[in-house]
Amino acid sequence: MNESKPILYTYFRSSASARVRIALNLKGIEYESRPVNLAQGEQRSADYSALNPSGLVPSLEIDGHRLTQSVAILEYLEETRKNRPLLPSDPLQRACVRAIVGAICCDTQPLQNLRVLLELPESERAGHARRVISQGLAVVEKMLEHTAGRFCVGDEVTLADCCLIPQLYNAHRYDVDFAVLPRIREIEERAGALDAFHRAHWSQQPDCPANLIQ
Repeated sequence: MNESKPILYTYFRSSASARVRIALNLKGIEYESRPVNLAQGEQRSADYSALNPSGLVPSLEIDGHRLTQSVAILEYLEETRKNRPLLPSDPLQRACVRAIVGAICCDTQPLQNLRVLLELPESERAGHARRVISQGLAVVEKMLEHTAGRFCVGDEVTLADCCLIPQLYNAHRYDVDFAVLPRIREIEERAGALDAFHRAHWSQQPDCPANLIQ
C-alpha cells in the first residue's frame, strides 16, 4: 500500500468534503488539504476536471488511487482502515447507518447544493435551501427514534454521524428550526465535543475566509 500522505481536494463550506474530513480524522489519517474554491469556479478548471470529471469536491488521492464521491470515499476508508470502525458489526445496524447516509447524501444535500442554488433567482435560494434541509432533517429525526443512542445508530460514532453533522452546517446557515429536531441537536452537541469533528468544521479549514469566523 502506498504510504505517501493522502491529498484531499476540498472546500471549506462543502458538506460532502466535511464528511471525508471527519472520517479521516476519526481514523487518525494525516492528509494534505488542497482547497478548490467553488465560489470562484476553480472546480471547472482544466486541471481539476482532469482529476475529477464531475467537477465536484471532494476528491481524495490515497494509496496511489484517485477517489471521488464522498460516500464511496467513506466506504473505501472503512474497508481499508480497520483501526477505527465506522460501521457496526451487526448487519441490521449497518443497514440503519446506510439508510441515514442515504437520507442525507442522496435525498437532501444534492437538492440544496451550490449547483442547484445557482439555477434559482438569488432571492429564492435561501428559502429553497431552508425548505429542503428542513424536510430532509425531519425525516432523519424520525429515523433516529428507532436507531439513536448517544449517536445516530447506537452509542458509537458511525458513517451516519460523519454525514449528519456537515448537513447541520448548512442547516444553521439557512436558519432551519432546530426546536423540532431534539435528537439531532443532542447528537450535534456530543459530536461537537470530539476533536475529529471540531477539526473538520468549516471554520477550522485553511481556505475559510477570516471574516466568516466570529
